[in-house]
Amino acid sequence: MNINTPLRSLQDNDTFIGRHIGPDEEQIQTMLAALGYSSLSELTRATVPGSIALNRPLALDEPHSEQQALGRLKQLAQKNVLHRSFIGLGYYDTVTPPVILRNVLENPGWYTAYTPYQPEISQGRLETLLAYQQMVLDLTGMELANASLLDEATAAAEAMALAKRVSKARSANAFFVDQRCLPQTIDVIRTRADSFGFELIIGPAQDAASHNVFGAILQYPDADGHIEDISDVIKALQANQAVACVAADLMSLALLTAPGEMGADVVVGNTQRFGVPMGFGGPHAAYFATKDEYKRAVPGRIIGVSIDARGKQAFRMSLQTREQHIRREKANSNICTAQVLLANIAAMYAMYHGPEGVRRIALRIHRLTRVLASGLYKKGIKGNNSFFDTLTLELSAEQRSAVLARAAQQGINLRTQTSDTSVGISLDECSTVQDIETLWQVLLGSDATDLSVTGVDADLSDNDRLGIPATLQRQSAYLQHPMFNRYHNETDMLRYLKRMENRDLSLAHAMIPLGSCTMKLNATAEMLPITWPEFSKPHPFVPRDQVSGYIQMIEELEAMLAEICGFDAVSMQPNSGAQGEYAGLLAIRKYLDSKDQQQRNVCLIPSSAHGTNPASAQMLSMKVVVVACDNKGNIDVEDLRAKAEKHRDTLAALMITYPSTHGVFEEAVREICKIVHDHGGQVYMDGANLNAQVGVSRPGDIGADVSHVNLHKTFCIPHGGGGPGMGPIGIKQHLAPFVSNHAVVKLDGPQAGNSAVSAAPWGSASILPISWMYISMMGAAGLLKATQVAILSANYIARQLDGHYPVLYTGQNGRVAHECIIDLRPLKASSGITEEDIAKRLMDYGFHAPTMSFPVPGTLMIEPTESEPLEEIDRFIEAMICIRQEIARVESGALDADNNMLKHAPHTLADIMDEGWERSYSKVEAAFPVDSLRDNKFWPAVNRIDNVYGDRNLFCACPAMDSYT
Repeated sequence: MNINTPLRSLQDNDTFIGRHIGPDEEQIQTMLAALGYSSLSELTRATVPGSIALNRPLALDEPHSEQQALGRLKQLAQKNVLHRSFIGLGYYDTVTPPVILRNVLENPGWYTAYTPYQPEISQGRLETLLAYQQMVLDLTGMELANASLLDEATAAAEAMALAKRVSKARSANAFFVDQRCLPQTIDVIRTRADSFGFELIIGPAQDAASHNVFGAILQYPDADGHIEDISDVIKALQANQAVACVAADLMSLALLTAPGEMGADVVVGNTQRFGVPMGFGGPHAAYFATKDEYKRAVPGRIIGVSIDARGKQAFRMSLQTREQHIRREKANSNICTAQVLLANIAAMYAMYHGPEGVRRIALRIHRLTRVLASGLYKKGIKGNNSFFDTLTLELSAEQRSAVLARAAQQGINLRTQTSDTSVGISLDECSTVQDIETLWQVLLGSDATDLSVTGVDADLSDNDRLGIPATLQRQSAYLQHPMFNRYHNETDMLRYLKRMENRDLSLAHAMIPLGSCTMKLNATAEMLPITWPEFSKPHPFVPRDQVSGYIQMIEELEAMLAEICGFDAVSMQPNSGAQGEYAGLLAIRKYLDSKDQQQRNVCLIPSSAHGTNPASAQMLSMKVVVVACDNKGNIDVEDLRAKAEKHRDTLAALMITYPSTHGVFEEAVREICKIVHDHGGQVYMDGANLNAQVGVSRPGDIGADVSHVNLHKTFCIPHGGGGPGMGPIGIKQHLAPFVSNHAVVKLDGPQAGNSAVSAAPWGSASILPISWMYISMMGAAGLLKATQVAILSANYIARQLDGHYPVLYTGQNGRVAHECIIDLRPLKASSGITEEDIAKRLMDYGFHAPTMSFPVPGTLMIEPTESEPLEEIDRFIEAMICIRQEIARVESGALDADNNMLKHAPHTLADIMDEGWERSYSKVEAAFPVDSLRDNKFWPAVNRIDNVYGDRNLFCACPAMDSYT
């Protein structure tokens, strides 16, 4: 450009599209030329079947620059009114220590990593997840904890499912729920119990053992704040061979007798108040702890300790690493991930504060509650005498009306969900002396004038029975491991966080080419709003008029997704992809029931499907019937037709991934959908591969009735090292009334009687601004180009690797979709080198492996995404070709079949420093197989980990500190 360039040509300097899409125009033309095409449009026409092609632009706003989108979102955010919330019900204000906020929550080194399936380059987050499990074990008094679940309500539902699996009360089909459980927990349990065909009995906790049940769940402290000794109830349940589950507030357990010490079989809850913002409902890490004897029935992930090839301690996911793919409809749960980023934050919070710090926080919360209660009760207000942080106050209708009016004037939210004659108050870490005095004024009016915190606090005596009963005050120690006693100053904590970050490979280091996982750019501009107080602070149950900006942002995102996917409505509640599958099938189930077609319970699922598909179907008590795939990787249409005809009277649904799990656009997809519809079924489309559809086709137009959308894949919410995610569902009009509603916050659209699938009304709402920002900045043109470049990059890799590794499946014109599968089985036969050897060797080249052995054993599925520039794609291709040459040396006998760089991969600094090197290749070949690594080398923290050892010697708590060295 010259100095006289017109103003109109200088307006696009801040365009986001070119920043998100990795290859520039010259690189795009280079890749197109390698494939024999002149334009992205030509490639798209050659790849996407014309029968499903979207022949118009998406009806979205024009692309916004980063600053324009941030400015617009800030305007929405400022519509939210940040009142002080004392609502409780499982959600509390908290302080995220700034060192953790800046260096973890806002750090792409932590939030852009993938689920730790390749543990050698995931040791940092695995170590902190182990600390998380230890924290949960210590506070609950249990023997085994997992690495987190989605939220407290779904964790409670998983506890019910575990109870049914392990209970010896075989004749029982009923589950008991304490009527004072959190209302959203009861709501989600009701949904899950109905799906499984369980009877639900809701009543007073002391009645639990008087029923013939396979299990029960008790709340401790309960939703009204009461603290009861539940030991006798637990014993009575167990005497009847029922499983005793307890939902417990983790912060309260710093002062209360641990449920494990009372004999509980399962303990669940939320770690949100350990430094994770409320965020209008999430994401948060739920905890799940149980007895060791139930370890093989535990849902989700368990982090365990193993050893590497040098005998060094190393961490990995144990037991359930790929449970859904192995056990499918017999899996313990459809949950295939965790809330890793949030669990890490909770663990780091416990490390930073240590046992004394956590106890001090809990003591302060409880003391302020005692002071508040004492002042109120002296003035004649009646409420619970036992409590940790929550009071439920009995008021007359006139008193209640006046209290709520004064609360509104003071900008205070009280809990009004309890009854029409009471209000509730829950204090938290952020509560202050001024808050107590303001609450007195709100609750007492002019009667509060002679109360002061100092005076009431001084009057409290050790003999005062207000608060925690003496018999339930905790005596046992917790957080005694050195991990929780070393990092209390910021210097130590900062260095620990950096050390852990350096042990993990993330998108900050390199491309993560995982097929079906879409590890694309999580742009900084998209991430900035999640820590704005307007989005991070609101309680999920505040009145809607306080969060009008939040609601508008959510509704705008729903409209964007509906247009992109071709649906009539969107439900935001599912807070993971697996939850989306469950919610979508549940809507189908309810719709069929409304048509008096309860007999329809068969779910057709292709043999190539992701393992969560059959796992989700079994959660709806559906019968899974597998549909074969042909030798090109497509659904066998004739087999589908035959099975649809065979089950025509009982067919409920087909679950299909599109493009297929094999990475191709199936041309028969419209015919497939029509067959199912003609036989009375509904079509569920798994959104795992939506990144190949946006702007070029739409699930709703193809024939899908419902589809979940992985916002943590296609729409840029980061994977967080294995969570968080979001899995909202798009639905056609006939299914819209049957999606989830909520017991506490009634949603517009779904039938009022529908129960919830997640604890919060809009799922993990605080991460929705990420996807809103992405779509707003890309617009229709940017989204289309992103899809086209994703398809281009995958086909370019397939072409460049052709001749070195066979591509297993292709669609029309020999093209793949946004990912390709390379077949390594012939190499294993000729050399003994496996897909795992290649995956580990890629670490030496600075890459995370592609998806391994899914959907076909002995293969790698590669997805580059649109965000990777050509230089990085070529670097990956170079690595794969070099590895093929190394395999050729094994095939020829130039390298020993067992003593070679692939079998010993990955290589660590310890290998390079080893003076006793006795291998058939050099140290340079081991660690620096290509010259570019000399300037930028990522070192795996450990050598290859022994998976079998870790499962045979299951150890899921923090080892002694001296074993870390």
